[in-house]
Amino acid sequence: MQQIYTIGIKTGQPAAMIDITKEVQKLVKESEVKQGICVVFVPHTTAGITINENADPDVVRDMTMEMNKIVPMKDNYNHMEGNSAAHIKASVMGFSETILIEDGRLLLGTWQGIYFMEYDGPRFRKVYVKILEG
Repeated sequence: MQQIYTIGIKTGQPAAMIDITKEVQKLVKESEVKQGICVVFVPHTTAGITINENADPDVVRDMTMEMNKIVPMKDNYNHMEGNSAAHIKASVMGFSETILIEDGRLLLGTWQGIYFMEYDGPRFRKVYVKILEG
């Protein structure tokens, strides 16, 4: 029986880009699936998931800075909670990624990592991971 794993993430600031690659790879290893797919999903409307470079920390800074330029925190939004920018950023980023599994490892590129994207923190968040054999 295949199960859904949960990764808990506590964010400490309004916006964050958190590398969760090691946690996801650990779950793949524990599952003992050698060939298949791994689906990483965020069940929140103000957070997202992406795959990007995890070698240079400046990428995190640049991504956060540019998302704030593209979708500013204050821009005459009507949503009464005041977090419209977070909803927009999460929708632009997306709520899931699917990664191939080969020989029991995530089939990511040399410089790729899986990132949880916080846009409305600080909060306690969940990431769901489903590993499918096949």
